[in-house]
Amino acid sequence: MTAPDRDDKVRVNLGYVLGQLDRALGSTGETAAARVTQWRRVLAGIFAGTLRPGSRTPVDDTPAWVTLDVAHGGFATGQFKAAGPLQPHEIGHLRLVDHSTAVTDRAALNAYFLSDAGRAELRELLSSGCYRVVVPEEAALLAATWLIDHGEGERAESLLEEISPFFDRLRLYPVPADKPPRSGEDVYVQPAAAVAESLRAKGPKPLVEAMKEAIRVWTPLYDRAVELFLETVEGETPRLAASSTGELLRRPDGNPIIEGGWPCRRFDEAWGERARALLEEYGRERQEHRLSGKPEEPKENFARLRSFLARAADDPLSLTGRDVGMIRKILASYVTKHGEPGSDRLAATRAEQMRNAALPSHHILARVLADRIDELPGEGGLRDVDKKLVPLSAEEASALGVEAESTLPPSLIEKSMRCLEAPLETLIARGIVHSSEGIATLLPHVTAQIRGSAIEQPELRVLFESVYRAFRKRRSLLLLDLESQVRLEELPWVAAITPWVGSHDESRRSARTAMERATRLALESFPQTILPNKLVRELRALNAASGERIPLVDELAADIFMDAFAGSYLRSAQAAAPVLAGTLYARYYDLPFERVLALDDIQKRRHSAPESPGFAALCIELAGAETGGQWSVARNGTIIEQAQILTTHNLAQLIDGLDLRNELRPVLPGLARRSFEWICHRQQLIIADWRAEMQTVKNSAYAWRQMLLYLSIAGADEIPRFFDWADEHLAKQREDFRERFSPVMIGLHAVASGGEFSRDGVHSPSWGRRFLGWTLDRHWLLPERRQAAKRP
Repeated sequence: MTAPDRDDKVRVNLGYVLGQLDRALGSTGETAAARVTQWRRVLAGIFAGTLRPGSRTPVDDTPAWVTLDVAHGGFATGQFKAAGPLQPHEIGHLRLVDHSTAVTDRAALNAYFLSDAGRAELRELLSSGCYRVVVPEEAALLAATWLIDHGEGERAESLLEEISPFFDRLRLYPVPADKPPRSGEDVYVQPAAAVAESLRAKGPKPLVEAMKEAIRVWTPLYDRAVELFLETVEGETPRLAASSTGELLRRPDGNPIIEGGWPCRRFDEAWGERARALLEEYGRERQEHRLSGKPEEPKENFARLRSFLARAADDPLSLTGRDVGMIRKILASYVTKHGEPGSDRLAATRAEQMRNAALPSHHILARVLADRIDELPGEGGLRDVDKKLVPLSAEEASALGVEAESTLPPSLIEKSMRCLEAPLETLIARGIVHSSEGIATLLPHVTAQIRGSAIEQPELRVLFESVYRAFRKRRSLLLLDLESQVRLEELPWVAAITPWVGSHDESRRSARTAMERATRLALESFPQTILPNKLVRELRALNAASGERIPLVDELAADIFMDAFAGSYLRSAQAAAPVLAGTLYARYYDLPFERVLALDDIQKRRHSAPESPGFAALCIELAGAETGGQWSVARNGTIIEQAQILTTHNLAQLIDGLDLRNELRPVLPGLARRSFEWICHRQQLIIADWRAEMQTVKNSAYAWRQMLLYLSIAGADEIPRFFDWADEHLAKQREDFRERFSPVMIGLHAVASGGEFSRDGVHSPSWGRRFLGWTLDRHWLLPERRQAAKRP
C-alpha cells in the first residue's frame, strides 16, 4: 500500500490486486472461479471509483452495518452477503406475496414480512426459535417485530426507516428451520451435513487408480513376459552382483555387474506362439484399461520387453548382441528386486500388492462414511460421530467386495471428525482444532451464550445470540488511518434492542470465566503463536461483557502501516510495564518502560481512533528507523515489532489482568520449552518459497518473544533450569542449524548473566545477537539461499 492523503482518498497498490487476480486465474475449480469473480469486481470498482479500499465504508452509498463480500486481504468487492439470487426458502414464499407494487422480488418479500400475515409468521418464529440467522441482516425484521409486540413502535419505526433503503436488495428476514438451535457450550468445526457433502464430493485419485490398474492388469503381464525370457536362459538365472553386505557391485563405468547365464539361447517350438498370445492379450487389455500410461513409456522395462518379445517371436536371430545384453540386464534387475518367478518371495510381494489393490478406494469409503453420518439424527454437529468411524461391517464389506472389519483410512476419519460436537478443549486435545485461529472461529458460540445470558426475555435471547454468531463470521475489512472495524452495536437492529441486552453480576462473572478459559486454551494449546486478531476481537467482546478494562491490541499489517498507533497501544504497553519491569524479557529487549509510563499524549482525531504520537515515536526510535523515513514494508515491520514487544501483544495484560499468574506458573516453563522446540523444528524445515521462508523467521522470532515472557513470569529460578534443558536440546539438532542459531543462544545467555546488547542488537560477531523477526536486509538467521528459494 502507498501512503494515503489525509483526506478521504485512499491510494492502493494495484499490483497486489492484480497479483491476486493472476493467482486466481492460474488455479482451477469452483473456488478459483469464485476468487476470479471477486478480484475482477474489486479491480472494476477501484477503477470506477465506487470502491475505496482502506475505508470502513468502502462501497458508495452503503452504511457500515451492511455485511460486505470481502476478498482476501480485506478488499470489499462491492457485493452484499445478504443480497444475490433468491434462496430456496425465499422462492417458496413468493406465492404469498403481492408483486404488484414491488420493484424486485426481494422488496416484495420484505414488504410481506411487514404485513399482518408476515409479522404473524415472524412472531411464530420468534416464539419457537425455529429459524437461523446466517447473515446479520436476516435478524432485522425479527427485531422490529419483537419491538412492536413489546410496545416499542417508535423504536421499530426508526429501525425500519434506517433499513428500508435496502429492501430491494437485502434479505432482512431469517431462514426457517425445523428445530430451534441447540443450546450449550459444545461446538463443532463443520456441520455434519457439510461433512457428509464433502465426503460424497471426494472423487477418485488418478494416481491411486492408475497404481491399482497396474497391479491388477499390467504387473501380471510383466511377470509373464519375464518368465518367457527366463525360459530362454542358458545357465544360472541372471541377477545383479552384490557384496556380502548386500550393496550392489558396479563396473568402473558405473553400470551394475551382472552374474548368471544369457537369455535368448534356447527356444522351444511353442515359445513364439505363447509370446504372440501375451502381446495380443496386452493389446486387448490396453483397449479397456487406459489409466496407467507407464506400460507405454519406451524407457520402461515392460515396454522394452514387449518390443523384444515381438521381434523374438517372429525371428530370434533378429535380436542383436546389444539387445540380448539389455534383456539380460532387465531380467537380472527384476530377479534381484522381486525374486525369481515361482519363489516364495515374489509370491508374497504380489499377494500383498493384490490385497492393497483390492481395498476399496478412498472415494468409495468416503461415501460409506457419508451414509453413516446421514443416519445420525440432529442438526449441526454430532456428539456421537465416533460410533460411525468403526471398521466396515459385514454388510458394507460384502457390498464392496472386501473383507469385513477393514479399517477406514486416517484421512477420512480426520475429515469426519470435523463434525464432532464437543467442548472446545476436547476438540483441541483430539487435534480437530489445531490453531489459535480455530479457537477464535469457535469461541463466538460460547461468547454469544454468555452475552445472551443477561437477557431475561427468552425470545430476545435467542435472537441476540443468533445475530452475534452471524456477526462474528463477517470478514474484516482492510482499514487505514487507524479506523476501526464495525462493532456489533452499530447494527441498527442490535442498537434498537440494546436497552434489553443488559448485564448483571452473574453474566459478568461468566464472561470473565470464559475470557480466562479462552486465554488459557490459546496459551497452553499453542504457546508459540501470537494471539490472532480474530481471537483478540472475541477476547475484547468478553472483556467488555465482563466489565474488565484490559487494554487489548490487534496485530497490524506492515503493508498499510502509516507510522501511527492508536491510544490503546500506549495503554497496553503501560499495563505490561509493571508486570515485566526488571525481568529477563525487559533486559533482553532493553525496554524503556519508565518512558512508556511517563507518556500521556493520547490525542482524539476527527475521523479515526485516538492516537499516541509519543508511543509511535518511541517505537520508531527503538526500531532504529527515521521519523518520516522512506516507506517500505520491512521498515514498517521493524516498527510494529517494537510495539508488539512493548505491549507483549496482550499476553502480560491478560495473565496479570485475569489473575492467571499463579494458575499458570506450574505450566509456564513447559510452555517456554514447547516454544523453543517449535522454533528448532520450524527453522530446520526446507522451505522453497522465499515468502514462506521469511514468514517462518518472523513467526520464530515471535515464538522466541513469547518464550521469554513465559520464563520471565515463571520466575528467576526457572531460567537456569531452562538454559540447561535448551542447551541439551539444541545439541541434538542439525549442525547447520546449530551454527546459524548459536548467536541467538549466546546473546540470551549473556543478557541473563548481566550483559547488554548494543543499540543495534549486536555486541560483536563472537558475542551474540538479539533475535528479532524483521530486518531491512536479508535476515541473518536464514540458511544459505537455495536456488528454489530465491526471490525473483
